[in-house]
Parts: sequence; C-alpha cells; structure tokens
Amino acid sequence: MSEDKAASAFDVIVVGGSYAGMSAALQLARARRRVLVVDAGRRRNRFADTSHGFLGQDGVAPDVIASIGKAQLLSYPSVTWVEGSVQHASRADDAFEVHLEAGDRHIGKRLILAVGVTDELPPIEGLTERWGRHVFHCPYCHGYELDGGRIGVLGVSAMSMHHALMLPDWGATTLFLNAAFEPTADDLRALNDRGVVLERSRVVRLSGDATVELADGRHVAMDGLFTLSRTDVASPVAAQLGCAFEEGPMGPFIRNDGLKQTSVEGVFACGDAARMAGSVAFAVGDGALAGVSAHRSLMFGLQG
Repeated sequence: MSEDKAASAFDVIVVGGSYAGMSAALQLARARRRVLVVDAGRRRNRFADTSHGFLGQDGVAPDVIASIGKAQLLSYPSVTWVEGSVQHASRADDAFEVHLEAGDRHIGKRLILAVGVTDELPPIEGLTERWGRHVFHCPYCHGYELDGGRIGVLGVSAMSMHHALMLPDWGATTLFLNAAFEPTADDLRALNDRGVVLERSRVVRLSGDATVELADGRHVAMDGLFTLSRTDVASPVAAQLGCAFEEGPMGPFIRNDGLKQTSVEGVFACGDAARMAGSVAFAVGDGALAGVSAHRSLMFGLQG
C-alpha cells in the first residue's frame, strides 16, 4: 500500500455507492452539502438480469438503474465519487477519518455506512451459476415472472418454512427438505393447508434452468427456485468503529434506530447491511432517511 495522501474534508462520507448509498448522498447533495461516495462496485443484485418492485423502474436491469442514479447524483457539483473500498475508519476528534486501499485519506463530519452484504449460498452443485437468474431469495422481486408455474424451495433451515408457506401465492410449490430440518406436526399441517408438496430425497445438484436432481435418481423440473442465503456485512468498517450489531434470522446487521443512527454517534447505516431483509425499494427508502438524518444532525447537532 502506498503512503497516505493528504486528507480531504467532507461534510459526509458515504461508504458504499449502490442504491442506498446513492439515495443517501442525493439528499445531502440537494442540501448543498459536500459529500464523498466511496464505492467498490459490487452491488448485491449484480447477478440478476432485471429488478422488480421498485416503482418507476419495475423490470429494468439493475445496472441501468444504478447507472441512471449515479449520473443524476454526479450532476450535483458538491458530490465526489471515488471507486475503491474503505480499508479502515476511525474517529478523528469530532469527525471521522477513512483510509482507502489506494492510500487516500478523507475526513468527514458524519459517516453513512451503505456497505451492503455478502451472500453465502447453500453448497449445492449448480446453484451459484443460477443465482439471480433461476434461483432467487425474494418472492416479491422475482416470483411474478414465474407466471404461476412450478416453484421449488431449497431447504436450508427451519427458516425455509417461511418461503414454503409464502410461495403458493406465486405458483405450485414444492419444498425440497434436503435434510436441512424436520418439519413439526404443526408445520406439516400448515404446508398441507397451503398445498405445498414435500420432497424428502436429498438434492444432489441443479441442472438445466431450474431442474432439481435428487439422490434417488429423479429429476424434478421447476420454473424457478427460491432459497435463503446466509448474509454477512460486506465491510469491516462498522466493527472498526465499534457499531453494535443485531443478529437477524439469516445473519448479522448493523443496529440502528428509527432515524438510521447507529450506536456510534455521527455514524448512520442504511440498506441491506442495516436491516434483516432488503430490496432495491427498501434500500432507496433507507438511504433517503439516512441522508436526511445525517443532514439534520449537521444542522442541529447529534442531540438535536
């Protein structure tokens, strides 16, 4: 790593430039505040061909939504965009200092963490290359496009019951237990009431578009599959700053209050890294609130 370069100062540094980060930065730019956005360019939905459920952008490719958002954001002269990742962050007197991988050093009066999450997928052969195209996690984002067809749920834990009980609204549903958990008697009654087919044979691999190959030799063709990933916050920055975390059903997220303030004064968090579950629409709303809250704290103080 090169030696640290001279620090530049901003009102707010936004760590992460996907949907939540850009939305936060936009509010601050419109308040004529000097904003730095640091983005590593790894949006969580980069594997999907289209994005759904976000009003005005339903069915648009994720990279198109992101490109339009970035262009609109950078039309504000108070916004600086840096491609890269923050390697370390710390408090510096009454502000915060971030160090980038290239050696750049920046100081901000406030930080907004929009760092996103990483997905740890179930270890099933053929799943990773189908993620976001034929295998999904959010029914609201991708269920409608399956056109009421055959939907599979790949079990990973008892949390998969939630998927299995939801998805009959989108199509005929089969729950592939894959020895991940054993449904209770109440679970079995609920699955039966919802018309869910239960498949106990172990899943060997996925093939074709969404065909489930089972250990007993059967191949069960689906129109789409849903499963739950284990998530983790995609940057060490929140932990470095001492932010508290909550343990969600599928992984940790940064604890924050109703105004997106973390446990560390002056640090706000938004998007998938700051909630139990996410979508583009949630991320944009989260980011807008975080941006407004950070601006409010600049105007009236952290206790205002």
